[in-house]
Amino acid sequence: MNLGNVLIIGNSGVGKSTLINAVLGKDVAKTNWGTSGTTKKLEIYESDDVPFRIIDTIGFEPSFIKEQQAINAVKKWSKESAKAGNEDHQINVIWFCVEGTTSKLFSQTIKNLSRATSMWESVPVIVVITKSYSEPDREKNIQMVNNAFAKQKKFAKNLHSVIPVVAKSFVLNDTAIAPPVGITELIDATNNVMPEGIKAGETDINAFKLKRKRVLAQSVVGTSVIAGAVVGAVPIPFADAAILTPLEVCEINAIASVYGINKGEETKRLFNSMVEVGTVSMAAKTIISGLKAIPGLNIAAGILNAVIAGTIIAAIGEGSSFVFEKIYLGEKSIDDIDWIKKILESKLSNQLVDKVNEAFASGQVTNETNIKDIGKILMKIFSSKNNTKNQ
Repeated sequence: MNLGNVLIIGNSGVGKSTLINAVLGKDVAKTNWGTSGTTKKLEIYESDDVPFRIIDTIGFEPSFIKEQQAINAVKKWSKESAKAGNEDHQINVIWFCVEGTTSKLFSQTIKNLSRATSMWESVPVIVVITKSYSEPDREKNIQMVNNAFAKQKKFAKNLHSVIPVVAKSFVLNDTAIAPPVGITELIDATNNVMPEGIKAGETDINAFKLKRKRVLAQSVVGTSVIAGAVVGAVPIPFADAAILTPLEVCEINAIASVYGINKGEETKRLFNSMVEVGTVSMAAKTIISGLKAIPGLNIAAGILNAVIAGTIIAAIGEGSSFVFEKIYLGEKSIDDIDWIKKILESKLSNQLVDKVNEAFASGQVTNETNIKDIGKILMKIFSSKNNTKNQ
């Protein structure tokens, strides 16, 4: 397949590497917390599933010398790509990354972008607003970008679209998660502005988008399971506590968002039914709580509660992902309430006991195990024996 090339550019620490990993569906670019970028030279990333390569640039640092180094590195790479034999490295689309937590887009940042990519005067630009956790701020950020580009008339004509993105699930607090958003929209927008000869076929791009939604939904479940283990590890009688309810609601809503199923009047009944199965399913909680009576199981109450909580959250997430995927594909309707409830109830059945038993039988869960590590252990167990496709 003749691949297109996407040049990704932006300030250091804006989240370019995390975005690349989210789009490609695998950890190929190094990521790091903080203000200093991790990319020290231009890197090319690609995947058999993605219809374009991504060229990662050195992030613009807040100093004149480093800023010039970043600009010169992009210009040098661009000149090399223009030489005979390097035609397959020519830039087709530019992703300009701006952090969503930034209240201003300085004109200097756009000038740097313009200087670095001056060779590609006609290449379409997609502005990616990274770390766009706040839904109310997204429209403001889009307007901020449009206003900033309007002042740079030479470059403004290339602006194709502005897409807010959350590249990976982000825990806002114990019961609130910012789900991944904008990834498949970014892939669509990029593919749409690629030269006709190297656009991915509609069937291929749809198949890829579905794969990405599955991975993003799985990231929501993983984040929720870890949060559930932390919330569940409390010194109170587990079966008598409704402590998981807010997290269960948040998880279901976040997975629905990944599959583009937004909250509205037509989906209200669906969401309520799913939440009811998850939060009122005391039968499942009672079954698993019976593990406390197993002879020889010398596990502290906090650890046991964490495993139980994480397992319930994982089961709800697995069932919700399967349900929303079927609705996304048009194979099921949001009106199929009975079928949807049966799917979730099947996940919250006796098989949960097997999952919990497996966690302890593996020897990975002990009284010294870190609570957050319990969530990761459970996700491996569910991932290795995920049977939702066979439902």
